[in-house]
Amino acid sequence: MRAVQYNFMSAASTPVILALDFDGVVCDGLKEYFLVAWRTYCQVWSVNQTPDPDLAAKFYQLRPVIETGWEMPVLIKALVDGVESATILSDWETINHGIIQQYHLDSTKVSSTLDKLRDEWITQDLDEWLSLHEFYPGVTEKIKRVLKSAVQLYIITTKEKRFVQQLLQKQGVELPQSFIFGKESKRPKYEILQELIQKANISPESLWFVEDRLKTLQLVQQAHLAGVRLYLADWGYNTPPERETVKNDASIHLLSLSQMDSDFADWG
Repeated sequence: MRAVQYNFMSAASTPVILALDFDGVVCDGLKEYFLVAWRTYCQVWSVNQTPDPDLAAKFYQLRPVIETGWEMPVLIKALVDGVESATILSDWETINHGIIQQYHLDSTKVSSTLDKLRDEWITQDLDEWLSLHEFYPGVTEKIKRVLKSAVQLYIITTKEKRFVQQLLQKQGVELPQSFIFGKESKRPKYEILQELIQKANISPESLWFVEDRLKTLQLVQQAHLAGVRLYLADWGYNTPPERETVKNDASIHLLSLSQMDSDFADWG
């Protein structure tokens, strides 16, 4: 089946369904990512020290190279070992694989360690854990306006839905769990989008999806969801080369924070 290119100019100016990723689109979890990655790094490499003052800033810049959570402590290791940021940005896959080989690491075990440390942190001090998540300027205000409109809003994320709901509630946003597809769904995002289209009995172009991971949007394209409006959030966890790629892709639109906060007709 051949994927169909979609013409943004012919689309409706308002979606029936607006689907948003959470981390990197609605919420900035970089502080939590870094601290849980640091704790995991310390345990995996038997380190007992505090991070250098500039390490967090480097980690934040390089977060877009991470595909799955277990890679975060490996990124910490690369930075501690002095690998240059430019090298990591251009060749992370090779660097990641080299560290895994050198230290005979099992990605599943690293992932389990990270999840265990995060779960312990949440159990011991949920308020502290939640406080490390910040919201991008204007996004929650946009969500509140959408919830008062005829547009149906869904969150599709790899974070557990109970935490998404709690974080939104702290911002004065009441979104029922039935409108949140979280980690528990254990399904790729394109399958959830297909389900939303079918349940609402709408045409694909009536669903708009905002995501900060280019590969996730490309998987939606590969699923032949022709017509779905795809937006890459340029404020999220993506790189300049990825944003340049989107500028040359007629089926994915680059979205800025100012556009996000504006009327849907201004989204492009």
